[in-house]
Amino acid sequence: MAVGLKQPGKLYPVLGLELATTAAGIRYQGRDDLLVIRLSEGANVSAVFTQNKCCAAPVTLAKAHMAESETRALLINSGNANAVTGELGMQNASQSCAELAKLMGFSTEQVLPFSTGVIGEQLNMLAMNNGIQSLVGPHSVGQFSDNNWLRAAQAIMTTDTVAKAVSCQLELGGDLITITGITKGSGMICPNMATMLAYVATDANISKQNLDALLMRGTQSSFNRITVDSDTSTNDALVLMATGKAQAEPLTGDSLEGFYQQLESVLVELATSIIRDGEGATKFVKVEVSGGCNQSDCSAIAYSIAHSPLVKTALFASDPNWGRILMALGKAPVESLDMSLVDIQIGCVSLIEKGQPAPSYTEEAGKSVFVEEEIHIHVALNQGSERFHVWTSDLSHEYVSINADYRS
Repeated sequence: MAVGLKQPGKLYPVLGLELATTAAGIRYQGRDDLLVIRLSEGANVSAVFTQNKCCAAPVTLAKAHMAESETRALLINSGNANAVTGELGMQNASQSCAELAKLMGFSTEQVLPFSTGVIGEQLNMLAMNNGIQSLVGPHSVGQFSDNNWLRAAQAIMTTDTVAKAVSCQLELGGDLITITGITKGSGMICPNMATMLAYVATDANISKQNLDALLMRGTQSSFNRITVDSDTSTNDALVLMATGKAQAEPLTGDSLEGFYQQLESVLVELATSIIRDGEGATKFVKVEVSGGCNQSDCSAIAYSIAHSPLVKTALFASDPNWGRILMALGKAPVESLDMSLVDIQIGCVSLIEKGQPAPSYTEEAGKSVFVEEEIHIHVALNQGSERFHVWTSDLSHEYVSINADYRS
């Protein structure tokens, strides 16, 4: 059940980019599960990937291809992660890229592969190749369109309950610029890279160097601030594409910063949509830590609270058991923590003041906040000026059921 998450609104086309989807039958039947994104020549592409050491074959291959050539197409399948599949998995990923490249007139290295789904199973290459043929083969039906963003968002879903997409337009220097992005993710969500696939495109003219910098900056304030279950996937990837078709001159200075502010908003909305659609989630929770000596301390405490199964189950039960929050705070690996200075609030209700139960606190007041679908936990360390926040969800019976039955 998605918490406050609706179907995407209007999704604007991005000049210089087209998308096509098909129901290849890689794992799912009766729904699209294969997506191809085609980029115009000269587009710049930047990406960040999972930091899981057991990364999937398409992650390894995509990194290699990006280092070798200009990217012209992305090949994305759902239902099978092609992870922990050995040399055959690498061969299958490479063969898929080669097949698509041959039919589109590109080199193999100009295609980036991405996969999401069940780990440890080999790709259904017959279905994959048939799907590629149906999209770009000699008898394809011309499904490529710059208006296929919603179908693309639906095609990459696995345990997601809602397609996730965001789009906006802004004017810079007299030019109308579009930013449109899609993402998938619901479980196995934790930095770094925050388990998911995400593809964001713009027709702004941005140099490769600036695009890389914007993506790194934006990732830290969005996808690297979300966690459902503290588990980082084998297949995470976030791709930012800039076709340059809306402008003659590259963005610089104030215009580039203005673009970033809008891009960050898109990235945050996409990232938090994953938390709102967290597997079995009934609560959307922001954990904020302020007044730290350094951001590392604030981050450690925020994640300690956000990852605690006891805190998350209390949130699911709407149980104002603030002792669990205090426990999670205290176990964080922070040497400089002085509990005698700490204040904790849930929404507008004060729980702890100077390390002691707040005199004004009542169980009824705590319950009134814990029953809300959106909850803000604020820990004030009162030792410095640094702050950090993370978005998370509760832990429900449904989360267990979804993951217990996932391979069936």
